[in-house]
Amino acid sequence: MNDLLESDPAGPILIVGGYGTVGTALTRLAGTQWPLLLTGRNPDRGSHLASGNVTLQRWDLSRPEPFEAKVRAVISTVNDPDDRVLRAAVSAGIPYVDVTRWTSRVTRAATLATLLRPTAPVLLSSGWMGGVINIVAADLVQDAGGGDQIDVAIRYDINDRAGVDSVDFMDRLGLDFEVRKGGKAAVVRPLSDTRWVDIAGHRTKVARLDTPEQFTLPLTLGAGSVATRIGFSSNTSTTALLAARAVGLFRWGSGERWTPLRRSLLYSPGAGGTAHIRVDVKGPGGTRTAVISDPQGQAHLTALGGLLGLRAVLEEGARPGVSFPESAPDPASRLAELESHGVTILRS
Repeated sequence: MNDLLESDPAGPILIVGGYGTVGTALTRLAGTQWPLLLTGRNPDRGSHLASGNVTLQRWDLSRPEPFEAKVRAVISTVNDPDDRVLRAAVSAGIPYVDVTRWTSRVTRAATLATLLRPTAPVLLSSGWMGGVINIVAADLVQDAGGGDQIDVAIRYDINDRAGVDSVDFMDRLGLDFEVRKGGKAAVVRPLSDTRWVDIAGHRTKVARLDTPEQFTLPLTLGAGSVATRIGFSSNTSTTALLAARAVGLFRWGSGERWTPLRRSLLYSPGAGGTAHIRVDVKGPGGTRTAVISDPQGQAHLTALGGLLGLRAVLEEGARPGVSFPESAPDPASRLAELESHGVTILRS
């Protein structure tokens, strides 16, 4: 690809996918602080976001036409399967944030970015909800004096507003994945190891899911075991998903032919819902728990993770190279900012 980005400290923040579900939420948050350039396949769809501070330009990552722009930083809120956005930003020495990669693509991005020898910060913030889970876990680990065991339980509200990318994990449910358990590598089957968990007063059945924080937290925080599980606000949806796994849908039905059926099990975005996540950390100092709730939903919470990521890569003294959101030196200050945007974080 011949995309050409140039670093311009006075230029706009480039939001790739800036008028999608998460991109729109991020645009509304970041547009009050920086000038923005939004890109996507069909910029006309984002015309309602245009203003004196927000401009739009076409960049279709699926087509070979080169893209050019002078920008201050780049954040990707869409899948970047060929690493076009990453390559263009890192090659130009522009601070970069990504909030949309699944685990295997995070590992690839970390490797590629390192090989490109970045001269600016590269923040791979694709843990659940734009890395918000990672930051909360880091704060709890500090308080517990370590993270022998980290358990994450997600309550996915099926009535929430959601973009198609938000359920891309459905296509990973036929693939076993590796985690750390007791300090050793272990292979886990998706939607296995079910349990009932109280999440913000909701008794929720949750099962294992492949997410990037299970890969990064053992490396960054020294966690001996990390497990992320997901359940749904509808018991019917949870039952249907577990039944689909039991009959092997995600293995024999993994091709494009079966995509509509897989997506129909979960993708039914509604008028809005509340995002709830519980994080438990066991360490030398005991057990610490935090319950995160965002009444504006998962897109808003993910966008806030992206906003924190932009602040991190743009702050004075930000170091070049690859990092993850839990590497922030002061996670408590990041959580305070989340709370200033209406997110509730109850600790115990």
